[in-house]
Amino acid sequence: MLTHLLSPFFDAHNWHQAIMTTDGWTIIISIVILESLLSVDNAVVLAAKTSTLDDPKTQAHALFAGLWSAFILRLLVIVFATYFIKIWQIKVLGALYLVYLSIDYFYKRKHPKQAIKKSQRNQTPHSFVLIVLELETINFFFSIDSVLASVAISPNPVIVLIGGIVGILAVRFIANAIMKLIHIIPEIEPMAYILIVLIALKLFMEIPAINIKISSSLFALMMGVVALVTYLFHRYRHL
Repeated sequence: MLTHLLSPFFDAHNWHQAIMTTDGWTIIISIVILESLLSVDNAVVLAAKTSTLDDPKTQAHALFAGLWSAFILRLLVIVFATYFIKIWQIKVLGALYLVYLSIDYFYKRKHPKQAIKKSQRNQTPHSFVLIVLELETINFFFSIDSVLASVAISPNPVIVLIGGIVGILAVRFIANAIMKLIHIIPEIEPMAYILIVLIALKLFMEIPAINIKISSSLFALMMGVVALVTYLFHRYRHL
């Protein structure tokens, strides 16, 4: 079973497609961008959790533990996701879950006071061990969100792996820059969740009963078009 799960990551064809083709890098860049947009708020949540610790050194240790746990959990989720996503029932559940993420985001966007109250209830002092356990739990669910979206874009596990790892590094080290960009162009954040709905649609259309395949490169192009429309919409609103 383990050999069957890991074999796609040692397939030379998958690596060649990922790092030696234009389509591969186009999809990787698309995954990294999507990962960064979806995870910037998550990075803020992780920072907020560690801020409940009093000692700055303890905060740094907690964030360091959170970073490594994110890598490990992401690897595990990618291994299982790339295998189970081939089952059409899982595709349906995955599509429904992605739609739920988008609905949840837009609901919180429309009812910000409720989201703030919930966040404030969670801002209570905790011990280092409890904070690390919370970070592990948060990272696990963040990994499911991001990996599911990535796997829906590309069936190549190597592309998903590279995009996921680079995405984690991007979020951890350029989160402030991404937040500033979202502050300048606020339409970017809802755009990411509109893309999530499109990803869910792509996933659902691939089930045997429908069997409509949208290539990864075409979907990457669609993401670029959505991004361009978002920017033009932003410019139009601020004329």
